[in-house]
Amino acid sequence: MELGRLGVWWSGSWRGPEESVDVAAELEAMGYGALWSSGGFEPGLASRFGRLLASTEHLVVASGIVSIWLTPPEVLARAVDALSAEHPDRFLLGLGVSHGPIVPAYRRPFDTIVGYLDRLDAASPTVPPARRVLAALGPRMLRLAAERSLGAHPYFVPAEHTAMARETLGAGPLLAPEVTVVLESDPATAREVARTFTSGYLALPNYADNLRRLGFDDKDLALGGSDRLVDAVVCWGDPAGAAARVRRHFEAGADHVCLQIVTGSRDGVPLAGYRELAAALGG
Repeated sequence: MELGRLGVWWSGSWRGPEESVDVAAELEAMGYGALWSSGGFEPGLASRFGRLLASTEHLVVASGIVSIWLTPPEVLARAVDALSAEHPDRFLLGLGVSHGPIVPAYRRPFDTIVGYLDRLDAASPTVPPARRVLAALGPRMLRLAAERSLGAHPYFVPAEHTAMARETLGAGPLLAPEVTVVLESDPATAREVARTFTSGYLALPNYADNLRRLGFDDKDLALGGSDRLVDAVVCWGDPAGAAARVRRHFEAGADHVCLQIVTGSRDGVPLAGYRELAAALGG
């Protein structure tokens, strides 16, 4: 399964009945190797993954992520097997423990995902390690991703985390961080737009705790994030400047980055921005 170096992380306009499969085909034509989309908050495997695969020819579609709390592993494995039979070697299952504040039964997340993987391995059909990745932030989950899957898909992380993740994973496993981009060169405007994105994530304990491990304090985490934090987590600038910041993740050890362009609006996929980034990063 070949992801390429560049992917797109986007969920907003792919969620509703108005979603346009033409968007996926256009992103594929730009040279992106993978499309990442949230698994959502409903049981089962979201139907949009099949639609995205059907509307493209060769790129990988990946879930970022399917929550382990919503669907038994045996049920999920059957759904993935059916999708993979129709689109061989093109669907990558991203699994994760989601977030305590939005999961009523949240408990012992690490032990729970270990048990989930055990049941997934025992299922027939199964989803083999080479066809799944884990959402991972801390060292223990990163080590689990290296041992039990193709690798790790961190979300909402600066390049410093990518360096730590690569050291923890070692040289072999996939490291595919989500990387947020704001295509705006004015610092004040760029940070204002970025905070429409960072504010919600900083309220989630796992993301906040991860940033604390990297040296950010409570002042950095307040009010949508300090300038220092925003500048670390969001790659902003004109296309060339933003691309230079994205490259820090590759320099830190990422194999593949999933680019998520934030505009401050939810009015559809910012295709022009993705086109500019593909050109700036070499497609």
